[in-house]
Amino acid sequence: MRALVLGGGGVTGIAWELGMLAGLSSLDIDLSDADLFVGTSAGSAVASMVASGQLRERYEAQLAGPGGEQKARLGPLLLARYVYAMATSRTHEQFGTRMGRLALKTATVSAADRKAVIAQRLGLGDWPGKALKITAVDAHSGQFTVFEADSGVSLIDAVGASCAVPGVWPPAEINGRRYIDGGMRSAVNADLASGYQQIVVIAPIVRGGGPMTPAARQVAALRAEGSHVVLIRPSAAAIKAIGGNVLDPARRRPAAEAGFTQASAEADAVRAVWS
Repeated sequence: MRALVLGGGGVTGIAWELGMLAGLSSLDIDLSDADLFVGTSAGSAVASMVASGQLRERYEAQLAGPGGEQKARLGPLLLARYVYAMATSRTHEQFGTRMGRLALKTATVSAADRKAVIAQRLGLGDWPGKALKITAVDAHSGQFTVFEADSGVSLIDAVGASCAVPGVWPPAEINGRRYIDGGMRSAVNADLASGYQQIVVIAPIVRGGGPMTPAARQVAALRAEGSHVVLIRPSAAAIKAIGGNVLDPARRRPAAEAGFTQASAEADAVRAVWS
């Protein structure tokens, strides 16, 4: 049984991940045949696209430029609030509650406008036929939430929740609850692939801090269980191509191209796990 885990990283993270997957596909490594897809934040969008068989189409869309994406920025003051909350929180729930409180009181674009962007980004209406887990955090309780096809939630709403960066985008309302970015629990949430023998983790952001477990530690735990795991992160060239603002859609094309190029350097390690 094989799992593909896709982490968060903004609009440039979406582009880089799609470039990486397209590059691997061009080398005859098809990760779209995974038995399980796990998506967090940016990775929730990519996982939905790939599980639905739209890798090539969506990769090419990144090369076309910004599209209908909205530009934003994680400013220094907002980042400082993230760091402080992370450093002073003892549990995922405590950190999630603090981030939820921030999200609920911050003025942003309307929820309707944001949902329209997510719908355009996905170009999908229904959940794919393959197993897909999309992560989010309850803005009120800080509780980690995993949406699946049988959760009674639309795919657009689930991805919108997973991509609701606190202080930048509005929380997503689902069944009377408000949700924020699944990356507020972990940038990758790779532990959701526990029990799968072959796991590829593609993560634009691998850091952790406070209660947020870094990607490398989650991967180590999966390996300790006996799983074969490879973790792919942006190369130095990819980091340069992505630039300093992961929420800038103008960087989609260079990020996607960097991911495609980097795939050749990762191919042997991925093939060893996936095969």
